[in-house]
Amino acid sequence: MDTTTPAPADPRAHLTSPATRAVLRVQHRVLDAVREHLGGKGFTEMLPPVIGPVTDPGARGAKQVDVDYYGHRYKLMTSAILYKQASLTAFDRIFCIAPNVRLEPLETSSTSRHLAEFHQIDVEVAGASRDDATRVAENLVVHVVRRVVERCAAELEVLGRDPDAFADLLSGSAFERRTHAAAVADLHDTGHAQNPDAEIDWVGEAVLSSKASRPFFLTDYPKGSRGFYDRENPADPGHLLNFDLLAPEGFGELCSGSEREHEYAAIIARMRETGENPAKYAWYLKMVREGVPSSAGFGIGLERLVRYLCGLNAVWQASAFPKIPGVVSP
Repeated sequence: MDTTTPAPADPRAHLTSPATRAVLRVQHRVLDAVREHLGGKGFTEMLPPVIGPVTDPGARGAKQVDVDYYGHRYKLMTSAILYKQASLTAFDRIFCIAPNVRLEPLETSSTSRHLAEFHQIDVEVAGASRDDATRVAENLVVHVVRRVVERCAAELEVLGRDPDAFADLLSGSAFERRTHAAAVADLHDTGHAQNPDAEIDWVGEAVLSSKASRPFFLTDYPKGSRGFYDRENPADPGHLLNFDLLAPEGFGELCSGSEREHEYAAIIARMRETGENPAKYAWYLKMVREGVPSSAGFGIGLERLVRYLCGLNAVWQASAFPKIPGVVSP
C-alpha cells in the first residue's frame, strides 16, 4: 500500500475529484449504517460539547487546544469520553458522532493515519463489561461493512476497491482476540523492538495489521499505557480491561475502548498515578462522587474506518476538508 500520497493543495480540486465524491458517498453510507444499527439496538444519539473546561488527557503525544471562554481557559475536545460517562446518567445506551481536535506530533504527518481534526463514532453502555463492548463494536463494524458492500458497489468500483476484500470479515466468524503481551512477543519475533510497557507503536500496529486478513482485537494493555478512565483488571493487577480493534491489510487501529473506572476513590488514585491534577476535573469528579453507572465503551475513528473501506492510501483522503498535522489548510 502506497502511503506517500501528497496532501491536497486546492480544496476545490479535492472536492470535485470523482474519487473524493465516491469516498464521501461511502462515508455518508457509513453514518447511515451506524445510526441504523445502534438505533435499532436501543441506543440514543447524544450531541457532546466541542469545548469544555477539561478533555481527555489520554491522546498519545497530542497537544490540546485552549480557547478563551469568557475569561476561562477551556479546551477543544480531543475525545468525548468524560461526557459519555456523564450521558449515562440520562440513558443506559448512548452513542455520538462528533468532531475531535488533536494537535498531533509533527512526525505523524507521514504516518498516513493521523489528522489534527477528525470525527469519532463514540459508544457507551451502562453496566457493560469489556467483552460486552467488544461484541457491540464487532457487530457494528460488520453491519457497516455489509451495508457498504451492498449499497456502494459503484463507489468501490471507482476507487478500485474489491468487495471481496471483506469476504473474511463478513464470513460470520468472531474477530480474533490477542493480548497486548502476545502482540509484543510477536513483534519481537519479527525484530521490532516494541516496548512491553507501552501502547503498540505505529510501526508495530502496521506490522501486525499487515499480517491479518480481517479485523482483530488487542486486549489487556499494561497499566500506565492509557488514561485514568480505563479500568484496571482486579483479577490481573497491572493490566487494563481495555482493547483496540485493528483493521487488516496494514490499515492499523480503527477503534479503542475499555471498561471504565467509575468509583471516586479509584479515579482519584488513577489520576494521581498518571500525573493528572484532580482539581482540573472538578465538574467530572463531582458527578462521579454523586454516582455514575459502571460502563464500557469505545470510539471508532470515522475517517480511519472509511479509509479502510475505500482502500485509501492516506486518511486525509477520507475527509472533505482535511487537517494534516503541521500542514496549514482551509
